[in-house]
Amino acid sequence: MAKFRLAYYGFVPHQMFLDTCAKDPDLEVVHIPLEASTAEAVQTLSSCHGYYVMASRDELPRPLHVHRELLSKLPNLLMAASYGAGYDPLDPEACTEAGVALVNQAGGNAEGVAEHAVGMMLACLKRMPEAHAAMLAGTAQNRATLMGRELRGRVVGMLGAGHVGTRTAEICRLGFGCRVIACDPFLDAETMKARGVEKVDFDTFLAESDVITLHCPLTPKTRGIIGKEAFARMKKGVVFVTTARGSIHDEDALLAALQSGQVASAGLDVWELEPPPVDHPLLKHPAVIASQHTAGVTQESRANITKIAALAFSDIAAGRMPPRIVNPEVKPRFAERYAAAFGTQLRE
Repeated sequence: MAKFRLAYYGFVPHQMFLDTCAKDPDLEVVHIPLEASTAEAVQTLSSCHGYYVMASRDELPRPLHVHRELLSKLPNLLMAASYGAGYDPLDPEACTEAGVALVNQAGGNAEGVAEHAVGMMLACLKRMPEAHAAMLAGTAQNRATLMGRELRGRVVGMLGAGHVGTRTAEICRLGFGCRVIACDPFLDAETMKARGVEKVDFDTFLAESDVITLHCPLTPKTRGIIGKEAFARMKKGVVFVTTARGSIHDEDALLAALQSGQVASAGLDVWELEPPPVDHPLLKHPAVIASQHTAGVTQESRANITKIAALAFSDIAAGRMPPRIVNPEVKPRFAERYAAAFGTQLRE
């Protein structure tokens, strides 16, 4: 059987991907250099069965995002795999229409992201960003003006209770005795209870949380869901943390909520534009701690997500249905296209 040919653009998140792929004689890995033109990149991709796709939408040139226009030029593509759990540069509906399986690496970086989220909660509650700003300004004279709060016993509200949310809840519950509530329309109350989380509706999530942390994907339904109205319905003095995706929260609305005191402090790992401009007002706000979408950028998480991505490509090369397919409705057509390309049936 012919080799399964896959390509990546620019770089891979960790050497583990290439090392794992190298162990599989059925995989052929093609590197598309950053200096390649769009036409050259598309020409290479057009001969490939797999595309390993950057998960951060602002790192990958728009013409190489997996949308209908690009897919129309890739007749051999069977599977597109995101670098991480997120898949902003990939359009699930367009992939389904083209018979292409969209695979992510959900859970692979859960520990790194959860630790980052809790770290931001602690920094915000203890007012570390404000203390740092005051020290730089030479105004940190009276420590009582920087009186903080403790995480222990507080209500932590999560939007989304998947892999990252579950681990975040575990740290907050076991480490700090927090009550953890979550709004997640895709999970029932029993499943969430088993994950140590209390299922609530969106209104309760907003109204009862002392700390709000976002752990959901960016979709048409979640885009802008945390806006002016949502911030107004939160507890006054809430701490807001997001390690999910930019555009789920409205940055202008968050700034206004910080300025009014409705939101006491914010930990922001994700942005509308990444990296944000250096003069972004949220970067300059003394009650904001910021990072550049680095919550999952740890040695351990990167090695894990790249290994499971490589193994997913090995699965399909061996004739097995890969795990973590984001668009499961594609499976029948995906299997047909695989059989046509390789002359054998995919096994579940």
